Amino acid sequence: MSMYHRSMAKQAPLAVENGGGGGEGVYTIDELAQATGMTTRNIRAHQSRGLLPPPVVRGRTGYYGDEHAARLRLILRMQADGFNLGAIRRVLDSVPSGTARQVVDFESALRAAWEEEPVETVPAEEMVRRFGTADLGLVRRAERIGLLHDLGDGRFEVRSPLLLRTAEQLVALGLPLEACIAAAEDVAKHAHGVARRYVRLYLDEVWRPFEDAGRPEADWPRMQDTLERIRPLALDSLAAAFRLAMGVEVDRAYQQVLRRRAAAREVAASRGSRSRVQPV
Repeated sequence: MSMYHRSMAKQAPLAVENGGGGGEGVYTIDELAQATGMTTRNIRAHQSRGLLPPPVVRGRTGYYGDEHAARLRLILRMQADGFNLGAIRRVLDSVPSGTARQVVDFESALRAAWEEEPVETVPAEEMVRRFGTADLGLVRRAERIGLLHDLGDGRFEVRSPLLLRTAEQLVALGLPLEACIAAAEDVAKHAHGVARRYVRLYLDEVWRPFEDAGRPEADWPRMQDTLERIRPLALDSLAAAFRLAMGVEVDRAYQQVLRRRAAAREVAASRGSRSRVQPV
């Protein structure tokens, strides 16, 4: 019997005495179904497939624990993400016994840390009104950078309403939409590069040592805490670096403007002096 099942065996009688185990993290199959939103039929099916450890049986009743609930939630999330049962089983087989709860908590933190803006659905005619064009070429470019997704029914899904509003405000300032899309393409390319760099930083310096150590159960809170803290730090560093870079580029552009103006004045002065010279 595993350590987890020994712990469950001790708790199961308490569940009977208390008239149910939900509050103690010990569940009958009906309580487990209610806690996870999965039918009892599917729970039994996952047990038969080896995706879920068997319950601890006392008398004629099987008792499940938080570890079972966590595994079921992980299964539901992976199914929602498009994983088939074979892939889910391979993932679950790699999860050490007794750590499914930590994995679920970590995955929740991972999703929350980089959660995207709530998407908006916008009719095509509204897009035309807001930007003054029905150019399909520009729409396709906006799709390629992930800003829009054509739903195929005369509507667009806006992946980042904030970016769309920014583009709309730039167009309202008189900037051509095509130039704004081109700038957004450059920004997206560099943003992906920065994102890859921070993901690699976390994987190399935080996750890999944790993995090499066998994913110690005591270190899961630290892993989650580091993940939650790295997001604002990454955003702050990107914003600070952008402010510095913007200052340098604005100064550089201004100096170029001054040099061009000075050169233009010199040319004009030279032409004026030549025009005043009288032939002998």
